[in-house]
Order: sequence, then C-alpha cells, then structure tokens
Amino acid sequence: MVSIGPNSQSCNFTHMWDFVDLRGSDPKKQKQYCPNSIMGTLNTHPDFTKFRYMLKLANLENILNSHQADINLFIQQAEERIFISVQIPDLRKNVTGTMTAGSKYLNVPSDWLATVSLAVIDTDNSYTYLLNKDVNFIRESFPDTDNTFWKKPEYYAVFDDTTFILGATPDAAYDSELHYYYYPESITTANTTWLGDNFDTVLLYGSLVEAYTFMKGEADMLAVYDAKYKEALALAKRLGDGMERQDAYRSGQYRQAVT
Repeated sequence: MVSIGPNSQSCNFTHMWDFVDLRGSDPKKQKQYCPNSIMGTLNTHPDFTKFRYMLKLANLENILNSHQADINLFIQQAEERIFISVQIPDLRKNVTGTMTAGSKYLNVPSDWLATVSLAVIDTDNSYTYLLNKDVNFIRESFPDTDNTFWKKPEYYAVFDDTTFILGATPDAAYDSELHYYYYPESITTANTTWLGDNFDTVLLYGSLVEAYTFMKGEADMLAVYDAKYKEALALAKRLGDGMERQDAYRSGQYRQAVT
C-alpha cells in the first residue's frame, strides 16, 4: 500500500503567520489622506467605507487625495457662482466715511465688489445720492484746475478697484455712506451662513457640480447634478431677485390664475 499524504506536513508552519489579526489594522500603517481632500473627508465618515473601496478599485484614490481635490475649494467655488447669480441679503454691506476737501478720490473698502449706492450726508443729516458716471464724464465736466470748481459732489465713477473719482471735487470734508456688494465669509470657515441656513440645497448641488466636474464623472450624473443645481438656483433667485425686491403695498399681492 502506498501513502498519498504529504510527506512534509511536519515542516508546514504556515499556521504560524498566515492568520487574521482580530485587533484590526495598525493605525500607524493606514494611509494618511490630505486634510479637507475628498478622500480625507470620506475617510472620516464610516458610512463611506464601501465608497472609498470603490474609489480605490477605480484608481481614483490618489487623484482625490491631492491638495487640488480640496472639498472646501469646491464649496467656495459654488458659493462664488451663487453670489454672482443671486442678490441675496447677505451680499450687502454698509460703511460710512469722510471725504477729503480738495481731493476728488474716495477709497473703497477692500472687500468691495460692486456699488449699491453712494450718498453725501450734510450737516443736517440729509442724504444726497450721487449718480454713477464714467471717468471721462467726471474729467471733462469737473476740471480740477483750482478750488473755484470745488463744491458738493453730485456724481461718482469707478476709477480703479480701490478708488472712486468724485465730481465735483469736495469743497469740505463731507460725510459719506456707501452700500455695496461683497463676498460674505464662506461656510467652510464660518459656523453658520445665510446661504447655509436658508438655501442649503443650492449650495449642496453647486458643490457637487464643482466636485464631480473635477472628478471627470459620468456625463449623465453630472447633468443630473447640474439640473438640480439650476432648479435650486431658480428658487433662490425667486426670493433674492423677486420677493425681496417688492412688497404688497407697492407691487400688490401675487395672484395665481384659477382655471
């Protein structure tokens, strides 16, 4: 009789090292992800373990782990798109200042984007709102040859990104009040924002569009995200550009035709 069993079983020591460590993986050996990157964010949530595994199989782990894949950047890009598209209340700001007698230039705030209104405040606290013109009009209509042309300004123009030019040159140190548009603090650094509290849907889908475009995602899914973003943006515009620009006394109440 011939034995068919392994003749070297006594030298098989695989059971000594081929086993599963029930304590889990060593955290020191785990891959470290860039903070705020897409992979870094997914890695902090246990609900995305399967999704992380799918990204690894698709060879997207390193792409989504780069500093360029910063999820905060996608959110900030979405916020900028929304701020330019809709005039929400959080975009407005108000500052007061003082004009300099003999100087036709007025500095604008560092966070100024566009002007809502500029007014001169007289000593009796009455407001005179300046009309917006171009620089050519100011130069030609209000020559600054001597102080005989100086008086209370009636016009202003955007001279550059830091300065207004006034017409005429102020003959006194007039107080002024500027209402303007600016970019409010991003939700990535602020605890709460007007956009996050009141229209988080448009912010969500705007961020998904930015992130999925970076990921070179499927065209059909990108179209779905973009459609949802435009749908939410339309609702935000109805509030910011519509309802908040009217009242029942002047515009009348909205009426839906009954059929």
